[in-house]
Amino acid sequence: MLADWLERSLDGSVSTPAQGDIPDGRFRVLGPGLLELTPTADATRAPAVVLSAGIHGNETAPIELLDASLARLEAGLLRLGSPVLVILGNLEAIRAGTRFVNTNLNRLFRRDLAEDGMEPDRARQLMEAVDTFYARHPGRTRLHYDLHTAIRDSQYPRFAVEPFADAVTTPEQWQWLAGADIQAVLHQHDHSWTFSHYSKHYHGAQAFTLELGRALPFGANDLAPLAPMGQLLDALLEGREPASASPSRMAFFRVEHELFRHAEAFRLCFPDDTPNFTEFAPGTRLSEDAEAGPFTVGDTPLRVVFPNARVELGARAALLVTPAPDEET
Repeated sequence: MLADWLERSLDGSVSTPAQGDIPDGRFRVLGPGLLELTPTADATRAPAVVLSAGIHGNETAPIELLDASLARLEAGLLRLGSPVLVILGNLEAIRAGTRFVNTNLNRLFRRDLAEDGMEPDRARQLMEAVDTFYARHPGRTRLHYDLHTAIRDSQYPRFAVEPFADAVTTPEQWQWLAGADIQAVLHQHDHSWTFSHYSKHYHGAQAFTLELGRALPFGANDLAPLAPMGQLLDALLEGREPASASPSRMAFFRVEHELFRHAEAFRLCFPDDTPNFTEFAPGTRLSEDAEAGPFTVGDTPLRVVFPNARVELGARAALLVTPAPDEET
């Protein structure tokens, strides 16, 4: 069942709850794209883990990575040791091979969400699933790894975005991410209403958005560079300590400024294929907006992350970042 759960979720054949046994645990299909794994043994020290992928439908490598871990679990190569909620996010967009259908799902995870439509309704379903899952496992450490790939190349192909929230990231999380070959970390400076931010802000979870290379279609992904991340996912499923490494091997950045698109007449003043973390010198013009005017780099060099001039009006077109002081890591 687990080996084909992802495929059946996408072809629409998973629509009603189902359950069954797996090595050292049970599974329950809660609905399309929602799978709960519960270990037989009550290992209360194991965290309650949310693993999500496909929040953007064209980001397929994390889906394949999760699929491989679930297949190993069902085959008995792994033994379930943690309660885990596995989520496929925007099913319609995954089927269409597009980032989203009507609007960016990964900006909708807030409890006062007022919008209507397919993606807002899906955001509400996913928030409710996370709320219910964490409530079922009180007293445990809460984790949420939201797995993505980026729409462009990057000077650091594998990097983590740490959501802004009051909850402090524990030292072991940096060690685990370094052990999974994450190359850089970006500290968010404000509420962003992404899925990982939801779990950290509302539930105090250790939560990250993990960018795992370039967005490519199914079958075109090279999963070899993601093997250490796959090993981290396996360890979380088994409820054991993942491989660790020194966080000093990762580069840390913090957000200094956000560029927003305010007008139809808007452009970024650099090529569309500019890699993430590209640095721009003081005096460089980065954007022109008919309403907000131009933005020029000030006295300190800035690096650009997630640039996208074709976002909706009012949406973020780029993050501008600088290296973070050592004490922030």
